[in-house]
Amino acid sequence: MKSEILYRQEQLSEIAKELISRSAGQKTWLLSGEPGAGKTTLVKALVAVLGGNPDQVNSPTFSILNQYPISQGEVFHFDLYRVKSEAELFDIGMDEYLDSGSWCFVEWPEKLNALLPAESFRVEILHPVPADGEPHRLLRVSD
Repeated sequence: MKSEILYRQEQLSEIAKELISRSAGQKTWLLSGEPGAGKTTLVKALVAVLGGNPDQVNSPTFSILNQYPISQGEVFHFDLYRVKSEAELFDIGMDEYLDSGSWCFVEWPEKLNALLPAESFRVEILHPVPADGEPHRLLRVSD
């Protein structure tokens, strides 16, 4: 089922809680959106809700993968923007991370192709959308 959520930045913690609830235990999340849309900012909020330190969260654009401890395990945060081939993903063992049972937040999932998990929670973030004179972001969620 697809749904849309319009929110302001100050509502992000509440939105993260709602998304985790909607994901129904699905721990592989595919986060799409243009550069600057707020993918890493959403991951910060998700890590905080999961009992981790959001100050540790930063974009793994150059490292491809960051790992954050949370209250019950760990989060793997991928940014596939700079990935040139699926071979690079096999080299870092991405398939093993996705099969680990840990939370995996994947930015730029369209780079996965063959590695794309059959079951995943998909979130698309659209740049600020004006609503009532204030900037909002729009999430399109496929759950």
